[in-house]
Amino acid sequence: MAIPSQSFQGKLILDSGKLAGSYFDRSVILICRHDESGAFGLVLNRSLKHTLGSAVSEPLSADLAKTSLYLGGPVQPEALSFLREREPSPEFDVLPGLVLGHSLKELKEAVAGETKPMRLRAYAGYSGWSSGQLDDEMKKGCWITQPAAMEFVFSLKPEMLWKEVLRRKGGAYHLVAECPDDPGLN
Repeated sequence: MAIPSQSFQGKLILDSGKLAGSYFDRSVILICRHDESGAFGLVLNRSLKHTLGSAVSEPLSADLAKTSLYLGGPVQPEALSFLREREPSPEFDVLPGLVLGHSLKELKEAVAGETKPMRLRAYAGYSGWSSGQLDDEMKKGCWITQPAAMEFVFSLKPEMLWKEVLRRKGGAYHLVAECPDDPGLN
């Protein structure tokens, strides 16, 4: 197994423009795990326009049923993952105060134990890379990295996230953010 040259866990990776026309065109992915066995991430800016309640057959609380569902990636679209805010616990957190979970039972238990509203995002599917694959894509310039922050994970306008992150990076990235989807139309 290839040992990653650098772990991207807890970072965002953004399409650099080299992924145009692919599944990951203009995507923003939070890397939740990256080690010698590979990487696991969730696309933050692909809303499914569905709720968790419309996607599962189990009964859910009213708040949980209204939770928006996002497409985490092309791998196992029937698999559930979620990111939720909670008190920091470094041994479990993707970011300080952000935990990743994978089962509806776990999600229901977490929500039931909360006394105050928490921020939550639910995902169908995920983005995955085999050992060394993400490192190879980085070397080819497919991705731009950015430190992750809770405001990006829980963005109120996920469809604008790719542009917003690039704008904040500034310089040439700001110019990339302003390019039209089809530069030929410019």
